[in-house]
Amino acid sequence: MSPTTRGVLEMGSAMSLLGSIGYFVLLSGLAPLDVVFWRCGFGLLTLALICTALGLWRRPSVPELGLAVLGGVAIVLNWVLLFGAYNRASVAVATAVYNLQPFLLTGLGVVFFGERLSAARLAWVALAFAGVLLIVQARPSAGYVGGSFTLGVLMALAAAALWAVAAVVAKRLSGMPAPLIALIQVGVGVLMLAPFARFEALPQTTLGWMPLVVLGVVHTGLMYALMYAGVQRLPTALQGGLSFLYPVVAIGVDRLALGHALAPLQWLGAAAILLGAGGLVRASRRGP
Repeated sequence: MSPTTRGVLEMGSAMSLLGSIGYFVLLSGLAPLDVVFWRCGFGLLTLALICTALGLWRRPSVPELGLAVLGGVAIVLNWVLLFGAYNRASVAVATAVYNLQPFLLTGLGVVFFGERLSAARLAWVALAFAGVLLIVQARPSAGYVGGSFTLGVLMALAAAALWAVAAVVAKRLSGMPAPLIALIQVGVGVLMLAPFARFEALPQTTLGWMPLVVLGVVHTGLMYALMYAGVQRLPTALQGGLSFLYPVVAIGVDRLALGHALAPLQWLGAAAILLGAGGLVRASRRGP
């Protein structure tokens, strides 16, 4: 299996897992900051087990550690903003706006890595972007219109910018094992958020802990290990294309788990995103 094919499988799997995260965040019933704290805690334990099982422990250099910490701050703030956007602009809208990140990521690739964008790649990205816009048009209800809805959209957009920063940092850390990078970053999250976590508002039942455990083990430990491995193997343009799988899966989870029916324009938007992502994958394999 070629590095590119393996990277596509890793990144695609990570984005598919990420599509269900909104459901578990809302299911937890906790405030965004508390959800992120416990996500980091359970993710830290999971990634420590992964690093031990695969023999990935090693001492990073000072520059590597600094970059990993910087990426961790960006990732943690990204989570807090995105989870806060769910309650203000709905999971569907927040997820769609959040997926403007490929454009930010592609721009950073051009600026920092000198990557070239062909006309074909730009065309596929534009198609996928049009699909995101179609999805955004469907506001969840009149109750979201106004300052709260606008704030939610802005929070999702800021979260996308922070995710792009974290992805660029991960690319700079190509010599470090992906699970070790993620472990350092969730460790940063635990230290950042511990002073603000509300320990008096802990779940009282095993079922209440379930969403937090899933968020930490599956959506953090497993997902970020896969995502960073893919990031290190793929050009940023291809990463951007695969990232569009996230909103498509999120819409499907909303339909199956929460019973939210898709409007015709949302189906059209999802089709455009998939087509754009597939086209960008093919264009990236052919080169500039």
